Amino acid sequence: MFIDQTKILVKAGDGGNGCMAFRREKFVPRGGPSGGDGGRGGDVVMVSSQRHNTLIHFRYNPEHRAQRGEHGMGSNCSGSDGKDIVLQVPVGTAVYDQETGELVHDFQQPDERVVVAKGGRGGRGNQHFATPTHQAPREHELGRTGEERNYRLELKLLADVGLVGYPNAGKSTLISRISAARPKIADYPFTTLEPNLGVVTVGEEPEQESFVVADVPGLIEGAHTGQGLGIQFLRHIERTRVLVHLVDVSDASGRPDAVEDFKVINKELASFGNGLDEKPMIVAATKIDAANPEKLKKLATHAKRRKLEFHAISAVTGQGIEELKWALAKRLRPSEVA
Repeated sequence: MFIDQTKILVKAGDGGNGCMAFRREKFVPRGGPSGGDGGRGGDVVMVSSQRHNTLIHFRYNPEHRAQRGEHGMGSNCSGSDGKDIVLQVPVGTAVYDQETGELVHDFQQPDERVVVAKGGRGGRGNQHFATPTHQAPREHELGRTGEERNYRLELKLLADVGLVGYPNAGKSTLISRISAARPKIADYPFTTLEPNLGVVTVGEEPEQESFVVADVPGLIEGAHTGQGLGIQFLRHIERTRVLVHLVDVSDASGRPDAVEDFKVINKELASFGNGLDEKPMIVAATKIDAANPEKLKKLATHAKRRKLEFHAISAVTGQGIEELKWALAKRLRPSEVA
């Protein structure tokens, strides 16, 4: 199951209480205070991991509490510190404060480590309160309370290229053709119910290039109002550098105008915001092995008018696939992407 949003509660450990004690050894009539300090409470730490690609392990375990520090003891013995608790999150996870909505941290690299709840400080024992005029202090401190926070976790997949388009435009078929990804493919709308990632390689060693492609569930008109699968998965292409807009130019789609299809999806991208409509885009006419020539011509003309790179492909026959892969590799080179 793919879970890309969840809420969790984290509670750092409380500090241990300081101890009030006095020395009671034989032949030491005025031993003085000997209360030890309380231990520090454990922190709650988040670490980005490449071993996880979903937040499902938080969905069914939403509360995480670190160990509290032990109380201080006599003979000036301090209590042990509480153990930290480490929560592993997928790379690409954004952590938001549930109360304020503020972004706490965005994990974009493996092995990033962030303390999301700090443990309480241990209290001081009465040994610290002795003075020349106050030689038998009975004061001692209680441990501080560890931080408690409510967070919202959002997973945004890290990919270089995002595939967008209507349902059954050929996105899943394309990613299965150009990478080792094997998404479910069927001839009905909304076959894809969760994002898929695939690694694409072009060229030969030692100059081989590779990039990651993300396929998200198809969009329909009105997606930004919640129709179809909505736009809940578009966050996964926020980090992409290039979009490939796939448009079905066959008559199998049941929609008469490929250019109108293109405009509808672009409108949904603009409605989502976050700069998706401003990303560099390549237009790909799909299913050209069964294309309607009039649709193909109109779409190519529209792309040229908008100065967008255009490719005609067939994931079934392989026509145009290699050219599209090289075009993407070129776009992703540092000198090509602004």
